[in-house]
Order: sequence, then C-alpha cells, then structure tokens
Amino acid sequence: MLKASYYLNTDVVFLAKDLIGKTLCTRINNILTCGIITETEAYAGVNDKASHAYNGKRTNRTEPMYSKGGVSYVYLCYGIHRLFNIVTNTKGIPHAILIRAIYPTTGIEEIIERRGVKFSKNLCVGPGKVSQALGIDLLHNSLSLTGKEIWLQDDHVQLKPGDIQVGPRIGVDYAGEDAKLPYRFWTINYNFG
Repeated sequence: MLKASYYLNTDVVFLAKDLIGKTLCTRINNILTCGIITETEAYAGVNDKASHAYNGKRTNRTEPMYSKGGVSYVYLCYGIHRLFNIVTNTKGIPHAILIRAIYPTTGIEEIIERRGVKFSKNLCVGPGKVSQALGIDLLHNSLSLTGKEIWLQDDHVQLKPGDIQVGPRIGVDYAGEDAKLPYRFWTINYNFG
C-alpha cells in the first residue's frame, strides 16, 4: 500500500505521471478487484480553469478536494458516470488526479460482471468504466486511500521513459488555454505480465 505521505507531494502533475503503473485496488462487498493505472489527468486546483476548484470554488461536491491528500474524490458526471479522483497535496490545496483507465489484474470475472460486457482491451478504458469495474460509487467519496476499501500499491511494474505518453486533457475545452496543458498521461504498454 502506498504510504499516506505519497499523496502529500505538492506537484500534482508529477504524481499524475508517477501513478502510471501503480495498482488501484478495491475491496467492496469483500470482493477484491485491482488494475494497473494506465491513464491519468492532473487538475491543479484554484489556478487551473479545468479544475472543479478553479478560483477557489467550494461546494458540497468540491469539498473533498480541499482535504489533506490521500482521500478519494468521487463525483457524478453527466448524471450517470461516477468518476474516481485521488486528492493530493496538503489540506486546503485542492489538487486531484482523475484515473481515466486501468489494466485489470485481479478479480477479472467480477470486473466483467460489473461492467456487463465481454473482456476486451477497452474493458476499463474511460473514467466511468474504471469506477464501474472496481465497484466505486458516490458512497466512496472522501474515503481514505490507506484504508481497507480503496488503496493504491506499487507492484513494481517496469515502464521505460518512452512508454508514458503526455498530452492535453480530454473534454475540458471550456478551460480555454488551460485545456491545452500537458496534464494527461497514458501508456499503451500492456505487457505488464
């Protein structure tokens, strides 16, 4: 399990890249499911026009982002998708990292059942699919990531520097120039075995 101190790093962009290759796990209804993180997006708080906390916005929905790093931020998107984010930095600085895709490694039968589709390379590609596959729902908002329900671990997946791609985030055109920031990271290296 990653230590609580990991999430206190003040560089959300560094962490978004560093999370590629880490393993996201859930134990929901006593069923373990895990996947290697293959795509992330960084959201840099009050100065980032793409962030829910831009300009210091505070609502019931965004309040978890202002927590001390190491908790989940789960919100509803388009009224249907539950999106899982990792809150980082110190208390009061609303940085978060959206987990956009995973490569399933544990509990694959359960993941397929939750997703309601056959196994494919796109089974857990897309942030709504990630949450559905791992059983993450709104009731998992503000949960400690060093607990027994949701956690991250380093399984020492070996990625070469060229395996990680960098580009702009997806679906944040409203953020103007900030939409073009290189805050999305992904790998197409699926040779994790």
